[in-house]
Amino acid sequence: MRVKVKSSWHVVLMLFTTALNAQTVDALYQQNRTPEYKEVISFYKNLDAQYKNARLFTEGLTDVGLPLHVFVITSDGDFSPASIKQKNKAVLLINNGIHPGEPDGIDASMVLSKRLLSGDPGALRNTVVCIIPVYNIDGVLNRGCCSRANQNGPEQYGFRGNAQNLDLNRDFIKCDSRNAQSFTSIFQKWDPDVFIDTHVSDGADYQYVLTLIATQKDKLTPSLGQYLDQKMLPEMYRLMKEQGEEMSPYVDTYKETPDSGLVGFLETPRFATGYAALFNTLGFTTETHMLKPYTSRVESTIRFLDMIVAYAGSNSSEILLQRKKAKQECELKQQFPLAWVRDTTKADKFLFKGYEAAYKPSVISGFKRLHYNREKPYTKEIDFWNTYRALLTVQKPKAYVIPQCWQKAVERLKLNEVQLTTLKSDTVINVTAYYIVDFKTSPRAYEGHYLHSQVKVRRDVQQLKFYKGDYLVNTSQERARYIVETMEPEATDSYFNWGFFDPILQQKEWFSDYVFEDMAEQLLEKDSVLRSSFNEAKAKDKAMVEDHFQQLYFIYKNSPYFEKSYMRYPVYRIE
Repeated sequence: MRVKVKSSWHVVLMLFTTALNAQTVDALYQQNRTPEYKEVISFYKNLDAQYKNARLFTEGLTDVGLPLHVFVITSDGDFSPASIKQKNKAVLLINNGIHPGEPDGIDASMVLSKRLLSGDPGALRNTVVCIIPVYNIDGVLNRGCCSRANQNGPEQYGFRGNAQNLDLNRDFIKCDSRNAQSFTSIFQKWDPDVFIDTHVSDGADYQYVLTLIATQKDKLTPSLGQYLDQKMLPEMYRLMKEQGEEMSPYVDTYKETPDSGLVGFLETPRFATGYAALFNTLGFTTETHMLKPYTSRVESTIRFLDMIVAYAGSNSSEILLQRKKAKQECELKQQFPLAWVRDTTKADKFLFKGYEAAYKPSVISGFKRLHYNREKPYTKEIDFWNTYRALLTVQKPKAYVIPQCWQKAVERLKLNEVQLTTLKSDTVINVTAYYIVDFKTSPRAYEGHYLHSQVKVRRDVQQLKFYKGDYLVNTSQERARYIVETMEPEATDSYFNWGFFDPILQQKEWFSDYVFEDMAEQLLEKDSVLRSSFNEAKAKDKAMVEDHFQQLYFIYKNSPYFEKSYMRYPVYRIE
């Protein structure tokens, strides 16, 4: 009996300690600390147990083998995404810890959660808040003090790379990590109307604690981009200022220092908000400043999250209407941009609060070094280049055909809920085929790939045989923009550029020069067009004139013997 009594008291003590930790873990930031992963998840499990209108879900695994969590807060305990959409509630998704050395949002979201749940349930009458407590779990577990040399706290934090040493904020479109695959499932299930990704920035010094990246307005549909730029963002800046928290656009400087002007961040689909934009989601990345104290950074993030939840609640009807229009526009749209360039002729003005920059001799090298003087703050109007125009556009085909062998591409389309149909039997289809004429490849690995760029193609109309089980992708669907930007090889973050189709870049059949010599002679005799192009090529290329093999190869490449599949991009257009 004594043993049982002792055990019971032991259990009570453990429960009391657990409850105490759950109550205090969200305040660790005030001591320049951020909680460990297990403490964060315990905190949300405690809220799940305590409140009927909150639930902690898991959605797939991460590369470290642990599940990815999403914490959902509603006003009425309805956790069905379909039902929530029917009730016309705006869905906010907050993602934290994508870079675990930047944990401000992890702490801020715990404070936000407790506030929302202990406050008036009516505050969420028109909204549902979804929070990913920790996205890069792998990196959070790799905890230390010193990997972010320029950052002012917290005392310990996680590491930027995940278990595969991937930067997860470059993995959204290519989806190499299980983290990204699980995130995609969450994103597609909840279809957020507003998405927030929390970060800490480096770079220049200035007065602001928090700067903001908003989805690039020109990349959205015209109506949604106009709503974001002309209504939503000005109101967000005003609301933050009312709280005593002035913001600036993300400080990506035109030259070395902010007074030279700021450049709007162009987030392609590899980045969080660039990925979200493919689905007409209004995306924001908060960037607190590395040199500000950790407590101040977390509190600024809290204020932003409070503000965006309140804004979404007050403006849910308009946000939902604007997204609905954008989805319809995207489905009907016939031309899509594939690459963007900043318009240097158009600059907005922004009243920026910075510090005077100067140069002084470096103690280390003796050369001049940059220095920001915090004793000389300034407020001045600077240029903000935030207008982009399409550098390259493409006409949307009626459909794409993807042979079933290219499973990496197919799996990602399915994961993003693209509607696919399969051929029921072998068939011949008239298609437009792309041939890769030129491209550049990075000489060094980038996020697990040797990234292609500057792709040039030529088109050829062909009749090709496809097989039972190959895939048809109709482009008249809500996810048309995602389809086009992944399928078109010239798009910045296309599946081709990420190397998913690299086997087609290797020639498989060759020739023996001593055998082909006589055949080449016959080909030139019989084919006047080939003979003419051969002579023209030699006239333009002196190196070819001096290279016996290259002359034979030119004839071989332009003969019926050359493989037609070489450099033929294996995703085909039905016009």
